[in-house]
Amino acid sequence: MKKIYILFIGLMLISCDDDFLDQVPDDRLTFDETFSRRNTVEKYLANIYSRIPSELDQRYTNANSGPWIGGSDEAEYVWSFHFGNFLNIGDWNATSGDVNDLWNNFYQGIRSSSTFIQNIDQCTDCNEEITQRYIAETRVLRAYFYYNLMRLYGPVILMGENPVPPDANLAELGLTRNSIEEVTNYIVTELDEAAETLTGSPFTGANAGRMSRPFAKAIKVKTLLFAASPLYNGNSDYSDLTNAEGEQLVSLSYDESKWAAVATAAKEFIDEFVPGTYDLYREFNNDGSLNPYLSTRNVMLEEWNEEMIYARPRGGNAYHYDVTPYHLGYPDEVRGAGGLSVTQEMVDAYFMENGRSIDDPESGYQRDGFSDFQAPFDVETRETYNQWVNREPRFYVGVTYNRSLWLNRDYGNIITTTWYGGNSGRQAGTNDYPPTGYIVRKNMILGPQQNRDRSVPMLRLAEIYLDYVEALNEYEPGNPDILVYLNEIRERAGIPEYGSEGLEEPGSQEEMREAIHKERRVELAFESVRYFDARRWKIAEDDFAGPFHGLDIDAREESEFYNVVTFENRIFDSRHYLWPIPQGEINSNPDLQQNPGW
Repeated sequence: MKKIYILFIGLMLISCDDDFLDQVPDDRLTFDETFSRRNTVEKYLANIYSRIPSELDQRYTNANSGPWIGGSDEAEYVWSFHFGNFLNIGDWNATSGDVNDLWNNFYQGIRSSSTFIQNIDQCTDCNEEITQRYIAETRVLRAYFYYNLMRLYGPVILMGENPVPPDANLAELGLTRNSIEEVTNYIVTELDEAAETLTGSPFTGANAGRMSRPFAKAIKVKTLLFAASPLYNGNSDYSDLTNAEGEQLVSLSYDESKWAAVATAAKEFIDEFVPGTYDLYREFNNDGSLNPYLSTRNVMLEEWNEEMIYARPRGGNAYHYDVTPYHLGYPDEVRGAGGLSVTQEMVDAYFMENGRSIDDPESGYQRDGFSDFQAPFDVETRETYNQWVNREPRFYVGVTYNRSLWLNRDYGNIITTTWYGGNSGRQAGTNDYPPTGYIVRKNMILGPQQNRDRSVPMLRLAEIYLDYVEALNEYEPGNPDILVYLNEIRERAGIPEYGSEGLEEPGSQEEMREAIHKERRVELAFESVRYFDARRWKIAEDDFAGPFHGLDIDAREESEFYNVVTFENRIFDSRHYLWPIPQGEINSNPDLQQNPGW
């Protein structure tokens, strides 16, 4: 008998580093004991929370962290074991452990959520208010786990309200994949109902990191966005993807109204929560003028700021080590690996300070040579390669380049050098170096790299703004809100707004679509968004495949380091848009249809 071992979670609870989540029982408890009192009920709920992705741990893809940054066109991990590197060369399949681990994590979270909802009424010291709030939180968690499954595997199995016994036979149960429309409707309904219950429930202070009405409403937007996008909306590539009854799992007919649903949900979020609850984060100079560099840097660093819709209360600190350069000879506090490296393609995606792309003849971009230039993070002028001169503030937030001043100045002014003979180059680091000559900088704390006392940013208002304008442009091109909210993002970033003097606004729906895509790529860089955007737009076969470029890290002379070279030829074909259903699941249940191409 084949068992649904992947959907089972025992009563042994695990911990997370947070006042709420860091609750571990002294020993194993019986099922009845677990749900009999509030103390152990909260521990069980804490375990469900622990399955929320922890995206500062992407070096080691595991049960709830994915390879999204290194597996996209944004970056490259130097270490071959990173699962993103397997994605990039097409060396993965339905038996890959990471494919199975992520599936298991979210389905275990779903099963535990259903178990919790079904049994919390046994709690003898939980009052009605607490009980209803915990049920609502758990419904948001369950819907969020389904959302994570949907955006990876496509049409998935809706398990129903009753937990499946761990020794159940899949074939006997007749579990089959539900359509994208069914999955979307289920997630949205759960989020809407839970949001109503959570109205007025606190989600700041001691409750920071708990499920909330705003987060439920935001994930509703994200779910509808995926359902409306080309991957799932009128995609004839999936004409053969059906369930056991032959029913289509992905709609073959394009439905424009799905974009209207996204726009409506996003505008409802904005109208309810902006500016009273959320607003774009801004910092100002002493004279009262906006400081776009500090604004776009510290939105990721300032705990629970007014833009952060959700952050995981704690996560690992692998990321800090990954993005701190090697800095040979310096203390451990400022010495890391620099192994998460920015591609030249991502470097080139940033705008110039005049708000134009580098391929725009009016951008002022210079490909070669050097200039004396003071970066926004620096305390003095330095000789800088012209490609990195006069770029927009978000570039200096996102990228550590050769001869950059390091963020942490507690140990003096450390100048990071990433060429072969530099303090953070291949010769110094041996196995720890940036394979493109650039290092991801965004979301790096200002203090010692070992510090893990921080939240993990997950979703912020700027992303909802960009979701809104994207949906409007697809449903109602020319709607004035498109420019309003797109320009709010650009104004905070310190670059000219579209339609201002010297920068014309995009003149057609296609041009606006390109502008929105470019803005998302830059504004949300290294936030685990690009991997999913390129897939839902169905552009990954172009943008994630072919030669990828960086600087010549093997050049023995620094002057030769600046030559752009190919560091890898990547593979992305049509089957990679959906992850394969784990092979163990297919073996256990012959009614499950595998995703196309696997």
